[in-house]
Amino acid sequence: MKTTVDKIKSMKGKEKIAMLTAYDYFTSKMEDEVGMDIILVGDSLGMVVLGYEGTTEVTMQDMVRHIGAVSRGAKNPLIIGDMPIKSYDDNDSALKNAKLLLEAGADVVKIENKPEIAKFLVENKIDVMEHIGLTPQTATEFKVRGKDEETANELISQAKECEQAGCFSIVLEGMPRDLAKKITESISIPTMGIGAGPDCDGQVLVSNDMLGLYDKLSPKFVKKYADLGKDMKSAFENYVKEVKERKFPEDEHSFH
Repeated sequence: MKTTVDKIKSMKGKEKIAMLTAYDYFTSKMEDEVGMDIILVGDSLGMVVLGYEGTTEVTMQDMVRHIGAVSRGAKNPLIIGDMPIKSYDDNDSALKNAKLLLEAGADVVKIENKPEIAKFLVENKIDVMEHIGLTPQTATEFKVRGKDEETANELISQAKECEQAGCFSIVLEGMPRDLAKKITESISIPTMGIGAGPDCDGQVLVSNDMLGLYDKLSPKFVKKYADLGKDMKSAFENYVKEVKERKFPEDEHSFH
């Protein structure tokens, strides 16, 4: 059964929410089959798929293409389309670009800490997930946020602004677990943690990180559930070896 925004909101305080990124048909199909609640087509694809140094080079064209692939593979999870940097600088561009992501196959969109833009989108019947704390599109330093009282209070205020704007959920990234717990308990909408401890309403990771398919970064908060990169390299090495040694293809792989 298709997961809806109302379903996600109803899970707060009752059932933990599982969320992962996906950027292609096969991965999203697998995530669907195991019961993933939410799939995020994140602008992290810039790093783990397209080979950029960060997320800021990702375009709307990139997002539309990958959202389309994911929507063809996943039928049941809620699909979130990340709005890339500069695609929601003002109300008009935000609405135009959000509609493009929905047309491509996203159910909702995600933006980084712009409650006034979120409010406008919600008023135009587009569901929005916000993202506060460490926000990769604008971060100059990738470090934990909210470690002192002043910045912690700022993040609590930001979360409440996002709730008041009508967002259905908020990603909390890179903050102390006690702060994430306090935010989670202070608002009525679900929080999704990434590097924010176990007390959020749900968790999100970049699938390539937890599968061992991206080795440029190894954040403390990532748990590797597999090392597929190592397995892939081994398979490729064996293929090259067998081709060079004329062991592949054999007669069983040939037509007669």
